[in-house]
Amino acid sequence: MQPILVTGTAGFIGSHVALRLLKDGHRVVGFDDLNDYYDVSLKKARLSRFENHPAYTHITASLADRESVEDCFATHRPARVIHLAAQAGVRYAAENPHVYISSNVTGTLHILEGCRHYPVEHLVFASTSSVYGANTNMPFNEGDSTEHPLTLYAATKKANELMAHSYSHLYDIPSTGLRFFTVYGPWGRPDMALFLFTKAILAGEPIRVFNHGKHRRSFTYIDDIVEGVIRVLERPPRIDPDWSSQAPNAATSGVARYRIYNVGNETSVELLRYIEVLEECLGRKAEMTMLPMQPGDVPGTESDVTSLAKAIDYKPRVDVEEGVANFVKWYRGYY
Repeated sequence: MQPILVTGTAGFIGSHVALRLLKDGHRVVGFDDLNDYYDVSLKKARLSRFENHPAYTHITASLADRESVEDCFATHRPARVIHLAAQAGVRYAAENPHVYISSNVTGTLHILEGCRHYPVEHLVFASTSSVYGANTNMPFNEGDSTEHPLTLYAATKKANELMAHSYSHLYDIPSTGLRFFTVYGPWGRPDMALFLFTKAILAGEPIRVFNHGKHRRSFTYIDDIVEGVIRVLERPPRIDPDWSSQAPNAATSGVARYRIYNVGNETSVELLRYIEVLEECLGRKAEMTMLPMQPGDVPGTESDVTSLAKAIDYKPRVDVEEGVANFVKWYRGYY
């Protein structure tokens, strides 16, 4: 049985996806460079949950290393690819923009080249709700404009979508991009709000609350994200017979087996409510430092998953009350 290649298996989403695939009986080749953008020991701990599994093979290398990616495809000949690795964090781009191009753009090019020279049944790749940028027409629909990203991170993800479409058209690579909405849960990233808030509140330190806590997000629990990825993997896209070049649908294609889906919670939650739930789970009140909205941030996100529900019967099932409680339980156990 040909394996499934998963990039970013030491990451938050990638580790959960790899673990689910192994539980479902698949062979998995994991690809991750374990960079030090945040605590490497957390990345190693994520991997430790499955790295000794007989059906798992790990490659420690950078996606920007063309030779390593080529060797991975040549050696393992994956049947399908789930490309989740990327330089994460929208703020870090202000300090180190070059790493975003190297990892997110050049790295994705190398994955696409691998899929080109060693044909795969389906490429599923991670995009982000950040691509909607300055668009305020909510809930965000995949057919909406994404021409005005507000961060370099979002711009690289938009570039990934365009690159995937061109390769899908030129080399007949079935490709599906998934726009994730504010993912949270156990084993999450230390630079994300829930992690930062939990650590500070337990330490009796103030938390920084931007936009005075008024912005809203489609907070999406990790298990709901993984379910979307797994179900989509089994459904390679087809050319859209209804696509019109006169009124093009940005989410599909009339010349390529290509599709874009939102994967997120349809119910947006105000940040202050999110913090309130966290306080209830921790049994402590937060000391909040209220601040204006950060540059590149948006006042709200809300996911329209109508298309995904129609395609794979997708419906997020975990609300923030349950999801935050699960995170706190994990956090206390891990730390």
